[in-house]
Amino acid sequence: MSDNQWEPVIIKKRLPKGASATSEKVVNAARRQGLEVETVTKYGAATNKHTGTTLNTAKLDQESEELKHATLSMDVAKLIQKGRQEKGFTQKDLATKINEKPQIITDYEAGRGIPNQQILGKIERAIGIKLRGKDKGQPLEPPASKAAAPAKTSKK
Repeated sequence: MSDNQWEPVIIKKRLPKGASATSEKVVNAARRQGLEVETVTKYGAATNKHTGTTLNTAKLDQESEELKHATLSMDVAKLIQKGRQEKGFTQKDLATKINEKPQIITDYEAGRGIPNQQILGKIERAIGIKLRGKDKGQPLEPPASKAAAPAKTSKK
């Protein structure tokens, strides 16, 4: 053997810099080499979200104070309550009779409900009192039946 022995040759690769330095492949290679690795996830990274929402929030707050839902007037609310009590119904009974949730009856009687003409029509028929139009509070007249209408005669 000669005096010239083989010496191990160490080749050091330079780590990539910039955007390519953060790829998963490069980070895993650095971990295998025992290098110190720090990864930081940015807030909202890789999402298509607009971060400047403070202006929109302020605009929405200003609008929401001006825009309110129309609620049921208190005179109609009192009529519903009066008619329900005259029939001997609880709020739950009335709600069951008109196929609605009891919370709707509670809201309507408190004047918080948003007027819905279909629901008001159902309540009118259930308690027998008009809640809409000029003659609010008057008894609801049953619709004219077809038998009461005069029969048409045809000539042959």
